[in-house]
Amino acid sequence: MLNEIVEQVDADGHGRTARRIAAVIGRLITNGTLIVGSRLPTVRELSQALGVSPTTVSAAWRSLADVGAIEAKGRNGTVVRSPTGRGGPRRFRRVTEGPGHFALDLSSGTPDPELLPDLGPVIARVSRQSLTSSYLDHPVLPELEELLRDSWPFAPEYLTVVNGAMDALDRVSQQVLRLGDRVVVEHPSFPPLLDLLEQLGCDVIGVDLDDEGLCVEGLVAALAQSPRALFLQPRAHNPTGVTMSARRAAQLARALGGSSTMIIEDDHTNEISTTPLVSLGSWLPDRTVHLRSFSKSHGPDLRLAGIGGAGDIVSRVANRRLLGPGWSSRILQALLIQLLCDPATPAALATARRTYAHRRAIVAKVLASHGVTVNGVDGINLWMQVDDERSAMVALAARGIGVAPGEPFLVRPDDDHVRVTVGLIRGSDDHVADVAEQLAAAAGGVDVRTARR
Repeated sequence: MLNEIVEQVDADGHGRTARRIAAVIGRLITNGTLIVGSRLPTVRELSQALGVSPTTVSAAWRSLADVGAIEAKGRNGTVVRSPTGRGGPRRFRRVTEGPGHFALDLSSGTPDPELLPDLGPVIARVSRQSLTSSYLDHPVLPELEELLRDSWPFAPEYLTVVNGAMDALDRVSQQVLRLGDRVVVEHPSFPPLLDLLEQLGCDVIGVDLDDEGLCVEGLVAALAQSPRALFLQPRAHNPTGVTMSARRAAQLARALGGSSTMIIEDDHTNEISTTPLVSLGSWLPDRTVHLRSFSKSHGPDLRLAGIGGAGDIVSRVANRRLLGPGWSSRILQALLIQLLCDPATPAALATARRTYAHRRAIVAKVLASHGVTVNGVDGINLWMQVDDERSAMVALAARGIGVAPGEPFLVRPDDDHVRVTVGLIRGSDDHVADVAEQLAAAAGGVDVRTARR
């Protein structure tokens, strides 16, 4: 066993860090080379064989133990067990567990409640309906499925509805990924997704973004490592606001064409995006699973997202769900149908789009005037480069403003940033600009004493 592990680490060719050692052993467990109950080499034995420190091997062991892949048995050594994904959502907690309440909390990534469509009239209409006659009814209301299919960016082989974007990402990941699989994500990326992939024991490869989306050169380099899946946000990327262009999508599709990598797209901003949706499913429909959330556009408490695309994956998601919740509330599905068909909804969404874009544009212009770097043009969030993350957050907190730390969004070390949910800055243009001045001051782009209060 020791020789097999050493040979596979050498064959991996990406160094002997704790993360790489854990990924290699994870793949050996997944492919059956290391079976449940197998006793692993001791930390000292493996560190000597690999020529690394015992600390490095211990860190690899901790990573595998966090996903339940191995278990320490005292004098009986460390043995392989079935993975259970026991690690906690550490990145998500760092983003959501701030130091307290703020007069202006721009850390949440949530939509402005005042810009959501009015649920009152549609609730009254739905309350008169009887929606479930049998536990064996189809999980998706036929009218909702028809509405989704008609508006999907490509013809999905199979379509279902689950409880929001993260539920969709979780359920698709469970069907696609196994311990030790390599996966490609955008860098930076959404912290709960990174937590999820870590709990599944995946080896995450981060690829940079530019103004048109995922960088082609970075994806080509990542594909050389035979990743199982690519996760991307096609528009209004969280946290940067970058949208994938049609030109870039075609380039990415060509790069992916010779691989077997599955594509999972998360269109979380949906109809409040100001940029058009471009899906890799237009080129690779049999390998693309597209997710559409209605939380930011129509209301977080609807807890609904559509999953459509590659039939073998989406059908497995739906079938596995029959052994759990069975279906997403048909009452909530009926509410969504009413919202999608209500004549007042398009106007409400158009107002939200304009308002979010206007707020973002004001903040970006002020920041740019002070030399503070931001990217992207869409969505409710802004990725702001700062001289020092902690100092920026403390300075803003002292002014009653909360922002999200940038580190949890990073796949690998990078320049300091914070994420600012600029879509929540209500008020006059002057007020939005005043907040932007304070953001610039905290970023290091202007002397804090000159920032308007």
